[in-house]
Amino acid sequence: MAASGRRRENAEAIEIELTMRDQELVAFLQCALPRLRLRWEGFRKVRRQVGKRLGRRLAELKLKTLDQYRDQLQNDPAEWGRLDGLCHITISCFYRDKRVFDTLSARVLPDLGKTACLQDRAVRCWCAGCACGEEVYTLKLLWELDVRPRLPRGRLEIIGSDADPTVLCRAEKGCFSSSSLKDVPARWREIAFTRDGDRYCVRAEYCEGLAFLFQDIRSEIPAGFFDLILCRNLVFTYFDIERQRQTLDRIAGALHAGGCLVIGAHETLPDDGRVFTPISGCREILCKTLSPRPELEEREHRGHEQHQR
Repeated sequence: MAASGRRRENAEAIEIELTMRDQELVAFLQCALPRLRLRWEGFRKVRRQVGKRLGRRLAELKLKTLDQYRDQLQNDPAEWGRLDGLCHITISCFYRDKRVFDTLSARVLPDLGKTACLQDRAVRCWCAGCACGEEVYTLKLLWELDVRPRLPRGRLEIIGSDADPTVLCRAEKGCFSSSSLKDVPARWREIAFTRDGDRYCVRAEYCEGLAFLFQDIRSEIPAGFFDLILCRNLVFTYFDIERQRQTLDRIAGALHAGGCLVIGAHETLPDDGRVFTPISGCREILCKTLSPRPELEEREHRGHEQHQR
């Protein structure tokens, strides 16, 4: 009975999605997203993913149209929280933006590793909005297979955080479809993965030093300071400009001076990046300046205090 009920619900969701005209979806998102402090521009190319989820949600509520769902939002304010969850985009793969990871391997991680070794500590990295963990494991394999042979005393710790507990469970398992690994170097596949049917699972020795946290970057970030923060295709794509500024303040407060922030290929930082300067040859990697402009010192300090709270 339960299985047949799920099949019927899925069929209803598909029917709703098919009858939901694109212009209706666009109009709905353009109206609803600002209420959630999100930007329509960021969702323009991924709106069908949100549309599929909306179709399933409408089927759960026994609703047929987005107009009916608007009424639901008006009559039940708690539904805005459900809608917010439907707008979490989880597109990711290994080695996404090859030039970025090549630059991290050749220049950034070795420099951060040398500094950390001099201070007798590990390089600390945070992947914000890590989804199923592809970025976390890419960074780990990059370190172990490319950087560590050049820096044998170096140690790396990585925290991946996400606001979706479902994708975090997948991240902790460390098993992925072959399509997720399409850009992974062949040598990595042979050394770092085992085959489990049609899945590739990261070997246990490459899972050491990793932690996954259920956190929403809008309200919480991991404790402590970091040498490298990857915040790609999240804050600076989907959040409204004021929330971008607030989050950037907190990120800046969590980075060591000289640490680096990595953003997406089509992203820019608000207000000219404030205390960040892009490195030569790779605009997506920005280093926190050792001496921030005086007018920004108080802002950065305040961002770190908020992070600690």
